Amino acid sequence: MNKKTRDIITIGFALFAMFFGAGNLLLPPYIGIQIGSHVWITILAFGLTGILLPFLGILSVVKAGERFEDLGAKIHPYLSPILGTIIMLCIGPLIAIPRTAATTYEVGILPSFPSSGPVWTSIVFFLATWLLTIRPTRVVDIIGNILTPILLILLIFLVFIGIFSPVDSFSESSLSTGESFTLGFIEGYQTLDVLASVIFAGIIIAASRTKGYENTRSKMQVVITAGALSSIFLFIVYGGLIYLGATSGVSDTGIKRSELLMHISHSVLGAYGTLGIAISIALACLTTSVALVSAFGSFFSNLSKGKLGYKLLVTICCIASCVLSITGVDNIISFAYPILSFVYPIAITLVLYFVFFSRIVSNRLPYIAALLASTVIAMFHLLEHLGLIGPDSYSIQVLSNIPLFDYELGWVVPSAIFFFTTWAISGSKNQLKARQA
Repeated sequence: MNKKTRDIITIGFALFAMFFGAGNLLLPPYIGIQIGSHVWITILAFGLTGILLPFLGILSVVKAGERFEDLGAKIHPYLSPILGTIIMLCIGPLIAIPRTAATTYEVGILPSFPSSGPVWTSIVFFLATWLLTIRPTRVVDIIGNILTPILLILLIFLVFIGIFSPVDSFSESSLSTGESFTLGFIEGYQTLDVLASVIFAGIIIAASRTKGYENTRSKMQVVITAGALSSIFLFIVYGGLIYLGATSGVSDTGIKRSELLMHISHSVLGAYGTLGIAISIALACLTTSVALVSAFGSFFSNLSKGKLGYKLLVTICCIASCVLSITGVDNIISFAYPILSFVYPIAITLVLYFVFFSRIVSNRLPYIAALLASTVIAMFHLLEHLGLIGPDSYSIQVLSNIPLFDYELGWVVPSAIFFFTTWAISGSKNQLKARQA
């Protein structure tokens, strides 16, 4: 095996570990119990937002430079601090970090200790997170390097046994094919991986640089191949878990996501297999929490130019995450849905248009126009989810005439129209930059 192949495998598994949030394992089975036989279309939809778009998020930063700040600066100087702040709050103390502790309790602790409560688990979990983040040690690297492969092997084993020996036949579903696609696509938002990808891209790029891949072409070759490797494993795990959910024999959508996962693993692997998965997920959640808290502290410390200290930010993040984690996984996911329905269209618009058009359109105006269009549509979806405007309101009735709006993809057509119209009017060259020069 030559050096480049070894480097690709190493970076590919690192990329998989970043995207592979243990809390995300609770999402696919729950999707599965709602879709009946519409498995493949749902896997495709979930794969778009949960696998493909995060991969494109990495590529967008590679094409722009070294970090998310470089990508934002290509569009507008205020884009990075504003969108970056929203993203960091989502993958930080508002959603992703509390979900790691809640998942640890519901999957790793509660099955073995049914009388335990989430408060002390969360306090201990975030105390450990705080200590490992304030004073990083080899413990996190050891746990991550050992547990990620073990958990991956266990899950692939679970998926293949569950596929070849399904627990039950496909459950009945009231959802149509289109509704199943929408469910998979929107639930993919909950992985938070598109948002995380543009932040974590700097780590992958730095890793490729240290291995000797300095220019954009060589970096892209390594990242694309490594991304394909990680995407294959993510597809097997996520797709397999959706299938296992659809054939689990469970039709009660009121079941907790953690209970559903444990039911499936126990039905397929038995008690010992379930225990192995529970322990691996719990410890993997700790390493994810440490990484996210550290990223949160570094981002806002740099954004404030050192006025807010790293240790202070880490402490605040741990306390806020601890409080929110006690509410439970299902409540965190429900709380996150309106926020992500607003943020995701903006992030996807930025990633898609930059990846596919940055080589031929250097003018900032078309990108700004597309982002504004997506933001406006996403804002109306946010207001609707928050109950501030009803589905029968005049504004929603008007917007429902936009193609795909009823599938919560109403931003797709307006962003394209605004992008191409602005491009046609203002041209391809970066005229604003030219004038400043």
